[in-house]
Amino acid sequence: MENLSIGMFDSGVGGLTVLKELKRLLPRENIIYLGDTARVPYGNRSPETITRYALESALFLLTKGVKLLVIACNTSSAIAINILARKLPIPVIGVIEPGARGAVAATKKKKIGVIGTKATIMSKAYEKSIKAIDPEIEVVSKPCPLFVPIVEEGLEDDKVAHIMAHRYLKDLRESGIDTLVLGCTHYPVMEDVIKKTVGEHVQIINTGKETAKEVKTCLELKNILKNKGKGKCQYFVTDSPYMFKEIGERFLNIPVTPIRYIKSLDYKDFILR
Repeated sequence: MENLSIGMFDSGVGGLTVLKELKRLLPRENIIYLGDTARVPYGNRSPETITRYALESALFLLTKGVKLLVIACNTSSAIAINILARKLPIPVIGVIEPGARGAVAATKKKKIGVIGTKATIMSKAYEKSIKAIDPEIEVVSKPCPLFVPIVEEGLEDDKVAHIMAHRYLKDLRESGIDTLVLGCTHYPVMEDVIKKTVGEHVQIINTGKETAKEVKTCLELKNILKNKGKGKCQYFVTDSPYMFKEIGERFLNIPVTPIRYIKSLDYKDFILR
């Protein structure tokens, strides 16, 4: 069992920042990553559609033989994690609850900021998870939709990144938060700019790092942690493998290969036993 892979899925390339943290913390683990690039973004879909997409991605990964599933997508974590956890025969870990726990542990002033896509912020998923741990904590949320295209265009060090960071984060900086959750998997690529904008006194919570810690703990508890050899990664996409490779290699700073193209993900093609 310990030699089986960790399965991960996201609507696109953003989840690779979570994979990066997993590889750093668990270098012996094999990882199979699915980017549903044909249907990105998930954020403008209905909850029913997001749930169906998440099920299809999860079931595909099950056919590859995985021991644990990471939902490396904030939107899917917010909408579909409960149904996946109920239906799948393996542990399921999203990015929201680990990020929320990390933020609660870090804050001293009980005032936490959350930034993410419009869909994630509107879902209030982080706010609910944080307040479930400590109802006294104040959560200040802000959507930062242009951060994703800035990162995917490789402009995270450009003047435009600094301008948009100032525009989006000015109110958060002035609100008195001492902790900020990066509630989108693209945002760690802009962490330096974000940190400079909100101030060095604000603790940045990278949900990928928090998720990797939780994965390690889960594997240890179930005694399925891989302790030998060097881990390998496989990548599957539903569209644009060349674009995925280009952006992915910028995110990871290593070759992204092999990438396999999947023509479609069809829920009817899989039987959940």
